[in-house]
Amino acid sequence: MFSKRQFILNIKQYSYPKRHRTKVCLLQAMFRIPPFFPSLSVLLCRRLDAVGANTLVFDRRREAFLHREAMSTTTDQAEGHNFVAFHFGSQSEGTTTPGLRSDTDTLFSYNIINVMLHWSDWKRGMINLLMVKDESTPAQHYLLQRVRSDEPLPETRVKTPYDVIESQGRVFLSNLWIIRHSANVFGANHLRRGPSNSDDEDFDYVLARPCTSLSPEILAWFDAMRPGFWPPPEVFEIARTCPCFLVADGDRGSPTEDIEWRITPNLIKRHLMFSLKNVQKKCLIVLKMLKKQELTPHLHEGCMFTTFHCKTALFFTLERTPSDVWTEQGLLECIVRCLHTIREFLIQGECPHYIVGNVDLFDKKLCRECQVKLEKQIRVMIQDDMHVLFNLRIDDLGERLMQLHPHVERFPDQSASVCGKLPFDMSTFYVRGLTNICRHMCDRRDTGFYQCAIDRITVLTFRQANCTFSRYENNSAQFLITNLLSSLASVASSYCIQTGQAIPREAWHLYSETLDTDVASSRLKLASILYCQGDLHRSAFVINDVQQKLDNSVTYVCPCRKLPNEQPSKTFCEYALRHGNPETLKRKIAFGVRFMREEMYCAPAILWFEMYRGVGDDVAHRDRAECFWMDWAEVDARPFILYLQYLTFGGLRERQRQLQALQGLFDICRNHTRSLYHPDSVGNLVGHCEEMEGHMEEALALYNASRNLTPRNNAANLHILRLTGPQ
Repeated sequence: MFSKRQFILNIKQYSYPKRHRTKVCLLQAMFRIPPFFPSLSVLLCRRLDAVGANTLVFDRRREAFLHREAMSTTTDQAEGHNFVAFHFGSQSEGTTTPGLRSDTDTLFSYNIINVMLHWSDWKRGMINLLMVKDESTPAQHYLLQRVRSDEPLPETRVKTPYDVIESQGRVFLSNLWIIRHSANVFGANHLRRGPSNSDDEDFDYVLARPCTSLSPEILAWFDAMRPGFWPPPEVFEIARTCPCFLVADGDRGSPTEDIEWRITPNLIKRHLMFSLKNVQKKCLIVLKMLKKQELTPHLHEGCMFTTFHCKTALFFTLERTPSDVWTEQGLLECIVRCLHTIREFLIQGECPHYIVGNVDLFDKKLCRECQVKLEKQIRVMIQDDMHVLFNLRIDDLGERLMQLHPHVERFPDQSASVCGKLPFDMSTFYVRGLTNICRHMCDRRDTGFYQCAIDRITVLTFRQANCTFSRYENNSAQFLITNLLSSLASVASSYCIQTGQAIPREAWHLYSETLDTDVASSRLKLASILYCQGDLHRSAFVINDVQQKLDNSVTYVCPCRKLPNEQPSKTFCEYALRHGNPETLKRKIAFGVRFMREEMYCAPAILWFEMYRGVGDDVAHRDRAECFWMDWAEVDARPFILYLQYLTFGGLRERQRQLQALQGLFDICRNHTRSLYHPDSVGNLVGHCEEMEGHMEEALALYNASRNLTPRNNAANLHILRLTGPQ
């Protein structure tokens, strides 16, 4: 480890290749580039590689978030909605690291409404809204005027509480309905930031309306003369095909703020970001780190200097910087160029939008006093030859930079942990989408679960057959179809077990076709069904097969609860680093085991209590997420294997193996509770084993321990009542 001064003295002695010297000398004449910049730039690139800002991770991030947005779209469309989801921002673009802790931005495009720019865009039978603006309308904003659905004429009557009639008799749609709808959905935890709404600091959700055509301000950007170096023509032409959206975000302080909708070219910006070279992404990542650590602390309360300001500066810098400067040797120079661009914005007191004209991104976000402070901070950084980089604590980048010799690394490479977390989070997201569909099917009392499942499978299969899905949506649809078919088999089997009938051959065939949803959950449900119909030998065979698959590289996911410091296992991360194919990773991911009430007779009887865990006013104390699954039995895969072994080996009179399973359950309860998503349910399973052993006091103690862990919505309350009687 070196001090900063020793480090600079050492790195100044490094020479860079001769082929770069002429270019560097020219740049020194222009910008006073310190002679050690090229060597330090290469080192900075290597250290950024080590924190997960490398080609592999960039590609994996993009793939993961394109899969996630496809799952959101597919789930909504299977439910009969007409939403299309898009992930924007740092996570999908790959311009983040674990230390930056970037949130996830999701835009839902609501496609059942026809937003018209011209009267010729009108469509019969649809909700039609005309984009309107005049001289008094703020830049980047429009009003949405209601138009009749039977003929292309202005609507003159108020149709909803969120319609507003202005003095000329025109009816405009207010943006307040989205805000109030979001407040109802997210409840007491509702967070609002601009057009986004959420109940979690790590996620932003935006409900938007797609425009049928590009607005004049967007077209002006495409039609303008572009003498600069970027974007290249091929990127520019594809960007021209991207639609724009209107979001509920009026201009703060405007007299018509409540009926204004802001136009946003998010897809165009995402396409521009996807086209960036790796060194350009690394440049933006460093700008974000500097922004977060060195600039944001100097801001007054209420003022914001955002990653969008950094991205805008990058775009303008790209436009006026030759492409041959964007190399690993030129990274520091490019960072300095971007900082000079930000300084220009701060000095002139205005940050122009890269695409939409006449928009100041500092307006109502950054006061003049803060602009002066930030300009001074950036000027000092540049004058100090970017020594500030050695102070960066985010991802320990400063400390990493002062390690000249790679063989004495103090800090681990983070690529494996990122590559493991991406499929881990994606699997959780997939199961959450499946949970939402199953919940809605269970709530449909008019048609019943079975018919609802058939309807959704039909919709998804039809879309697949007609090639209306993208590659990502096709994968999502296949995941949903496979799991819905598995649920159909379980529901049919439950009915057969309940009525004493033989499970039909078709149900067994469905099971055999749908076992590979993950490494454990479907197989464990099959083992449970075999146990419940009395086929103990086959049940034991399936359980043994699952147990052999659950090696140390398997990680466990569940969308029901979020664990503190939730991370996949280290061995899984290393496996994920080597194998990026989602089909391969399925063999190393185990979902929790779920039994809906419609599958009740496929589950051991003790789990029936989990389906009716609400006692007294417990149901009123469930949060929004808990309402989706607390009427079902949910249990972690590892303890459920052991519980099934206890039951099965007991039925087979293999006492030694039965006791080994019980000891394994005790070990999980004592030593691994923090890694369980449903520790209360596991405690109840162990308590039931003690009951079957005849140890009633120990069983009661376990039920009480489970209740102490989760006082409400816990089946332990029913078990205690069952053992002690009414108090």
